[in-house]
Amino acid sequence: MSKGTYPLKLPMSVKKAAQRLAKEDGVSLNQWIAVAVAEKIGVVETASEFPRKRAGSATGKGLAKFLKKAPANPPEAGDEIR
Repeated sequence: MSKGTYPLKLPMSVKKAAQRLAKEDGVSLNQWIAVAVAEKIGVVETASEFPRKRAGSATGKGLAKFLKKAPANPPEAGDEIR
C-alpha cells in the first residue's frame, strides 16, 4: 500500500480526544486518524451512491403517472402548506 503524508493541524481539544480514543483502542494516533478518515469516506460515498442505486432506471414519467391516480384529498390537520 502506498502512503501519502499530509500535515494535519487540529484544534487541541480534538487532538486530545483523538489521542484518548486511540489509546483506548490500543493504536497510534496516526492509525486512529487514518481509520477515522477511511470510515468517513465510506459513509459519504455510501450516502451519495445509495439514492442513485435505489432509483435505478426510474424516471419522472412514472412518478407523474402514479401521482395522477392519487385522490385529491385535502391535507390532514398540521400538514397544510403555510
